[in-house]
Amino acid sequence: TVIYAVERLAQRVATEKVVVSCVPTSFQARQLLVQNQLTLTDLDVTPNLDVCIDGADEVDSNLDLIKGGGGCLLQEKIVASCARKLIIIADYTKNSSQLGEQYKKGIPIEVAPMAYFPIKTRLEAKYQGQFMLRMAVNKAGPVVTDNGNFILDWTNFDQTLEWKNVNQELALIPGVVETGLFIQMAQEAYFGMPNGSVKVQKRSAANSLPFFSSV
Repeated sequence: TVIYAVERLAQRVATEKVVVSCVPTSFQARQLLVQNQLTLTDLDVTPNLDVCIDGADEVDSNLDLIKGGGGCLLQEKIVASCARKLIIIADYTKNSSQLGEQYKKGIPIEVAPMAYFPIKTRLEAKYQGQFMLRMAVNKAGPVVTDNGNFILDWTNFDQTLEWKNVNQELALIPGVVETGLFIQMAQEAYFGMPNGSVKVQKRSAANSLPFFSSV
């Protein structure tokens, strides 16, 4: 979905002379920005960002997210944490009341390669569900992230878990690099609906609860 956002941004830069500098979250995102002739920067040069625009694998009613289906969760979360506002764009199939309601590929957990099996064993003993090492499609062996790590995908989990607490618990395990749980990070989400309309979900600054509208 972000492809369309980049193309639209490139149009505005060309026609309206909008001045932007972009920090990619993956090799693929960098190539997309280069193809559209947008100015690249990085967090060394621009550590404070105005806005982060990204997709999501699933968005729940609290605007909590599952991300990392493409394997770039660590870089995506770092960039999002440096932005004043995280905006999610997705189609309606990514909009759920609870995480795991529609997205069945699991919550990605990026782990150091030497620790993946002890972590897998530990998490299976603590939580419900399965923790599967993500395997590559066009090569033998596991998927290796841009940061040289492996990914465990947590499937068939209890959808009623308190995700803020779970995310904190996972982060404390030695060898866990990052999780695909983006908790209380997004301020707005825009969902393309089947009829061409856009459903807007925003987090209220007053009470941290999202509210909904459609355009």
